[in-house]
Amino acid sequence: MTTIDTAAITVELPEAFDERWSRLPGIQVDGQRITIDPAEYFFRFESSTWLVADWELVKDQLLNVDETTESAVEQLALDFIKEHARSTSDAAHVLATAYEVYAYLFREEHLASLGLPQITAGHLRMLREAATLMALNKVELDGHISNVGPCWFFPDATSLVFDLDDDMGGLLDEVYHGGWFNEYRRIESIKAHAALGGRLVHGCQSVPDQTGGVVAPYGASMANFRGDLAQFKAGWIEQVYAHRVTGSPAA
Repeated sequence: MTTIDTAAITVELPEAFDERWSRLPGIQVDGQRITIDPAEYFFRFESSTWLVADWELVKDQLLNVDETTESAVEQLALDFIKEHARSTSDAAHVLATAYEVYAYLFREEHLASLGLPQITAGHLRMLREAATLMALNKVELDGHISNVGPCWFFPDATSLVFDLDDDMGGLLDEVYHGGWFNEYRRIESIKAHAALGGRLVHGCQSVPDQTGGVVAPYGASMANFRGDLAQFKAGWIEQVYAHRVTGSPAA
């Protein structure tokens, strides 16, 4: 029988996270220090290994490489992962890598061309924080969801933590899962997520569904993934909202 390591995960990140993340069970935020108790935080925690690649290597060898008629950006990312990614049981390293990925993807220079004046630098910070925590979620090659925590359900978790109303929570989710509504940024996302060993896959169709997503390995069965998620998501989302603070906007 395989024993999963449920020791506390502690990481120091370059950016201080919002202390309201501590509203969720099993997570404590003290400025730049985040501590996660896997036994309390995750709804399902079956794997304590993740696939990662060095972020500096991604920046140097992948971000500036252009796709060609013979090598699409997805193939570039897959080849990079095959050559450079490695398995790690260091969850803190996964979180630190994820922070770099999302600090890059959700950077303020894109705000001017986003076309959504309601989205501010503060909202980008929410996106960075939530997406960083999502990196500990995991899908296996057979499509089985092995790790899932509250931040899988991006709009629900961010609405709870940041006291967002339905409209803003939904808008933030669209910015997150819509690749900033731009193919150029989608290409950025594919390349950057190579540092987390896969590609960003969404379980939802759009805001009304709000099923969140995960960085999944290339080749993972999406049919099994969607089936597993559909079977359990309602109960998991209910657990997220059970921690809504009295007086927060209604779900």
